[in-house]
Amino acid sequence: MKLKTTLWTTLVASTLAVASLSAHADKREQIQRLPSLQKAELEGLATDMTQQPARQLMGQAQNIMVQAVPPEKREAAAKQINAELTKYVDSATPIVKASASKVAVSAVAPILEDKFTEDELKQLVTMLESPIIKRYQGLLPEMQKSLLEKISADARPQVDPKLNALQESVRKILDTASGGKLSQAAQQQKPAAGAKPAAPAKK
Repeated sequence: MKLKTTLWTTLVASTLAVASLSAHADKREQIQRLPSLQKAELEGLATDMTQQPARQLMGQAQNIMVQAVPPEKREAAAKQINAELTKYVDSATPIVKASASKVAVSAVAPILEDKFTEDELKQLVTMLESPIIKRYQGLLPEMQKSLLEKISADARPQVDPKLNALQESVRKILDTASGGKLSQAAQQQKPAAGAKPAAPAKK
């Protein structure tokens, strides 16, 4: 009798384990389908992420042009800068979009798996019009933060050189348009060779 009980217990435990693994696999499958259903949102996020530093740089360049570039040279300088910004965005956006597609599941899966059941995920996949969507949308900032961190870490090695090159191109354009004022200002800010920093004032 004891042997039968042990065999039965083992059989039940094994069946439950298999069922649990199957349910987990089904849940993961639903989670993996969600990013493909939100491809447009992912691509929009990647595009905005790529354009943000370009917009910031353009704002900085406009301030410098007003202060240092003669009015008659501003339009030409602006066109050159816009061309460089477009070149950067066109080359960097596909990289960031690819990263978004690659890391989307790994970024949001732990959050979705923790917050939603398999049945709820199926409802999200088949129809995004239930009360569950409110809870899902409430988690979007948390998932977006996780996704942005992973995209940034994944794409940075390829994008940073492009961004640095863009900044250098913009600096050269502004320096030329300002008659070398930026270079002169940078030289004036550098400490003279062999100069020692000023000692702090005594209290």
